[in-house]
Amino acid sequence: MSIVQFLRILWAYRMLTLLTIVATVIGAAVAILIVPPRYEASTRVMLNTLKPDPVTGQIPPSGQTREYLATQIELVKDFGVAGQAVESLGWLTNPDYLQAYNSIKNPDGDMRRWLAQQIIDRTKVNPVVGTNILTISFQSRTPAEARSMTNALRDAYVDSTLATRRRDAMRNAEWFTQQATREKELLDAADTAKTAYEKEIGIVMEDDKTDIETARLRSLAAQSTLGAQIMAPTVAATASPASIELAQMDAQIAQAMKTLGPNHPALVAIRARRATLAKVVQDDQAAARDVTANQARALGAGSGALNRAVAEQTARVIANRSKIQHLNQLQGEVNLHREQMEKSLARAVMLRQEAAVADPGITVLSEAVTPTSPAFPKKGLILGGAIALGGAAGLLLSLILEFLFRRIRGVEDLEGSISVPLLAVIGPLTPSQRERPASFLQRFSRRNRRVTQPA
Repeated sequence: MSIVQFLRILWAYRMLTLLTIVATVIGAAVAILIVPPRYEASTRVMLNTLKPDPVTGQIPPSGQTREYLATQIELVKDFGVAGQAVESLGWLTNPDYLQAYNSIKNPDGDMRRWLAQQIIDRTKVNPVVGTNILTISFQSRTPAEARSMTNALRDAYVDSTLATRRRDAMRNAEWFTQQATREKELLDAADTAKTAYEKEIGIVMEDDKTDIETARLRSLAAQSTLGAQIMAPTVAATASPASIELAQMDAQIAQAMKTLGPNHPALVAIRARRATLAKVVQDDQAAARDVTANQARALGAGSGALNRAVAEQTARVIANRSKIQHLNQLQGEVNLHREQMEKSLARAVMLRQEAAVADPGITVLSEAVTPTSPAFPKKGLILGGAIALGGAAGLLLSLILEFLFRRIRGVEDLEGSISVPLLAVIGPLTPSQRERPASFLQRFSRRNRRVTQPA
């Protein structure tokens, strides 16, 4: 089938196509008038997925953002959230909804769940692409109801999220408190067993996991090391006042010998004083040596006693090694239970703080406003679709009728229907047509009239 044949078919059945278009447009107009309008209101909330927790300071992993958004979308359309919105607007006591619910023969659940399902069916939650923002939309028959239910649904979602977070935090806090109580009981039992064993062996374990005997051995060893350092030979160049004066007098004698004779009275007097001062210096040095020797003997005697005490304490510690190891095990159990108890108590306190926080992790970005035009039906879209549908239906019916009732509408149809060659087409021509060539539409119309004209 050529384009010319197709256009001839459309032209022949143009009234049928026009009737189908008119019929679909009338049907769409009736539907627009019959179907009650639905108004849609929307609000936006932002999920603080990248905001640190106000108590723990932790940030959720970025790879879980998609799953988190999907979870929040389902939570908005949950029966608990929708039911809370129903209660906040007082729909459970509304006479119209009571009558509608009572008219149902086999309702699915109670009235609260039935109304919640009605809200869920008319609620849409869409994430804004590339962000952590959710758009919550609700459709209703009246603009005011659409706005009020949208805001109520958003508030119910925020309150439900906060309540869930607080409830989970409080439940976990109670569990950690129970764990701390249990660890306290185990700590008391371990401490009692350690104390009883200490009384049995006569050894007391300090808080730093060191028993008294070992601590005493360390103290004696430190004193022995200090005594050895004191007894180490040291050279201390100490100058007394007499020795300093003696050095000055030697310098004075050396200077006087350059200008005075060896038997000069002044030089002789200086030498006499020098001899006396030298005797004093010798006496001082002898006394200092005696004092050093006495201190060395005393330190030696004390060092010997200290070394004997270290040896005895070492033997005592070695003899009690097995007992000390068992005591260390008991002390380790005490420390372990104490550490676990402190961690559980700290976690319980943190969770109780989290349960008291009023931050649901959701920021309300906008309030729903009363819509001024219905979201459904869209008159322009419906009428445009009706025209397109009517045209397609008319075209389809035209082709079906043409194939069922085949007719000769032009030269092309005649050539395709018979096997005899077509020699010529005879028809009247007007003087104007003889003077200038006919256009495509003129030739198409003339051929159509000529072929369809009765013989």
